[in-house]
Amino acid sequence: MSALRFILGDQLSSGISSLRGATPQDVILMVEVVEEATYVPHHRQKLAFVFSAMRHFALSLRAEGLNVDYVALDHSANTGSFTAELERAVARHAPKTIIITEASEWRVMQMIEAWNFPCPVEVLQDTRFYASQAFFASWAKERKTYRMEFFYRELRRKTGILMDGEEPIGGQWNFDAQNRKPLPKSLKLPERLRFQPDSVTREVIALVEARFPDHFGTLEGFRWGVTRADAEQALKHFIVDCLPLFGDFQDAMKQGEDFMFHGLISPYLNIGLLTAREVVKRAEAEYAEGHAPLNAVEGFIRQILGWREYVRGLYWLEMPNYKETNALNAGRSLPSFYWSGATKLNCLKQVIDVTRRTAYAHHIQRLMITGNFALLAGVTPALIEEWYLLVYLDAYEWVELPNVHGMVMFADGGLLASKPYAASGAYINKMSDYCSGCYYDPALKTGPKACPFNPMYWNFLIENEATLKGNPRMAMPYATLGKMTDQRRAEITGDATAFLQEIGL
Repeated sequence: MSALRFILGDQLSSGISSLRGATPQDVILMVEVVEEATYVPHHRQKLAFVFSAMRHFALSLRAEGLNVDYVALDHSANTGSFTAELERAVARHAPKTIIITEASEWRVMQMIEAWNFPCPVEVLQDTRFYASQAFFASWAKERKTYRMEFFYRELRRKTGILMDGEEPIGGQWNFDAQNRKPLPKSLKLPERLRFQPDSVTREVIALVEARFPDHFGTLEGFRWGVTRADAEQALKHFIVDCLPLFGDFQDAMKQGEDFMFHGLISPYLNIGLLTAREVVKRAEAEYAEGHAPLNAVEGFIRQILGWREYVRGLYWLEMPNYKETNALNAGRSLPSFYWSGATKLNCLKQVIDVTRRTAYAHHIQRLMITGNFALLAGVTPALIEEWYLLVYLDAYEWVELPNVHGMVMFADGGLLASKPYAASGAYINKMSDYCSGCYYDPALKTGPKACPFNPMYWNFLIENEATLKGNPRMAMPYATLGKMTDQRRAEITGDATAFLQEIGL
């Protein structure tokens, strides 16, 4: 044979660099290994999604006439690790060379770089992104902070996306001010496209149920697409049925509505069934054809061309030391209700429930509910980062870690975000209907029925005053805090401490 081409579980793209030039004389190696399923105990729907998508991708490669060597999780000889399975494959096939696309996660790249086989290992660049690691490093050179907005503008200029010559279409770079509307009670939400499991997926679900009974989440109601065709349908559904109102209500939350107007395509992007370029192209075309307004299209494209590319660049630039920082010295444990959902805080109960049922929550639920609470409570960054990594279908460390470490927890001290995304109960009440069904009252500032986000918010400012007071974007809340009497500050600290003790912190 000529080459052994090793395809990892998040590289399910026909155009992946390691498949370019593949012939029937090559062997395409794909493996399901317990090491990857358990380095964190992933949500069972994530495991089912990845394994089923891998199996369907292998079938599509075989249909193209390629030679696929597929090692299933329950194969009797499966050793459980990438390296050991590659060793077995080299012994079986005696390739002249091993070809692999660079891994998306630091720990896997460290593994690849340590490989020592009789034949050479060729590691190719992952060209599915707009920005290479080298491009980001060049942009970041000599910058003290890495603001996404400026990187996003650079990529807009480089690609011409939503540009009119040298200027942004519409005369401004972003339309955030138009994208923060609460959801009107009378607005009808779109019925979201979901997929019935086929025989391959049902077999995988049974396997995951048997092998990983103690992992977080339920497999009941698994309705994710697992093929390229499914992913294309999901993208079309979002573009046609949801994108026009995505911008207006992307920050809104509603009890009993799991998905709102959100894309539901990040799992397909991050595993490779969709590419960023085709998604952005479709969204840009909707604006050009007059089917979706600019605030919606720009807001959506910014999440992909901006945030997704930006966090990947930052991850590879700053690893491995990035995850070790803890600028706010947060050190509390993760509350047990993050696993059970057993809390009187209805907003957290709702978001943890949808996470358990679907392995998904949209970005405001992640940032301003589960993330905001962890920030205000002073949870140890590594604990909440592991939680996000294991509970969400679209979570891989390259995208999860910068978002949680930098944006949610401000643990990098402002390298990623210009300020902590901290908020009281008033924000949650404005952007959702969660508070109407809650034991606590967001209008109350003190007492046993007061929304705990209220004293926790001010207590967070008090606990981190030495670090955050000089931040220009924190000037207003600290000016308000500065007007409080010592007695009021003591009341805040007392209420916050009492609540944290009540939940075991």
